[in-house]
Amino acid sequence: MATIRLGDTAPNFTAESSVGTINFYDYLGDSWGILFSHPADFTPVCTTELGTAAKFKDEFEQRNVKMIALSVDSAASHTEWIKDINEVQQTVVNFPIIADEDKSVSNLHGMIHPKADNNLTVRSVFIIAPDKTVKLILTYPASTGRNFYELLRVIDSLQLTAYHKVATPANWDKGQDVVVSPAIPTAEAKELFEKGVEEIKPYLRMTPDPLA
Repeated sequence: MATIRLGDTAPNFTAESSVGTINFYDYLGDSWGILFSHPADFTPVCTTELGTAAKFKDEFEQRNVKMIALSVDSAASHTEWIKDINEVQQTVVNFPIIADEDKSVSNLHGMIHPKADNNLTVRSVFIIAPDKTVKLILTYPASTGRNFYELLRVIDSLQLTAYHKVATPANWDKGQDVVVSPAIPTAEAKELFEKGVEEIKPYLRMTPDPLA
């Protein structure tokens, strides 16, 4: 089973899905991507997650992020599960769900915990940049549903810091002050960041969100 680390290139794959055959790279194109996996169809927590994901699709699209899910059941099973999700979550699942019956995609991404005796640990999140590098990996236990507000927050941070010489502090939300990169001397930072730089410590300088 492969092990993927931050900064690695996300592996490409071609697989069946709820909307037909998909090549992962072709599907993403020049967009960011979020891939989230599920242990099986018709599972309670995952049903709430996929319904929530569908409701968040517009938020992800505004950030140029394409969503794609995975479950280790068949495409036909996905189709029936989607009917339940749409009904109980009062939404429309509007993104592909990969059919990974042989767990080839799960194993390719290291989604299955080596100590697991079943599929219950196949609940991972990968955020992938347009250059196909992996920017975030999260693995959840079966008992804890994913927080999609947090996933949006992380994407906002990743996209901001990818194009500006800043980092985001604890509990940061879009529009709040950010941390000046330690690699930039304070004098240079004051020229670079027109909104101002506050030096709290020589190693901790804050500046307003460049995109706010």
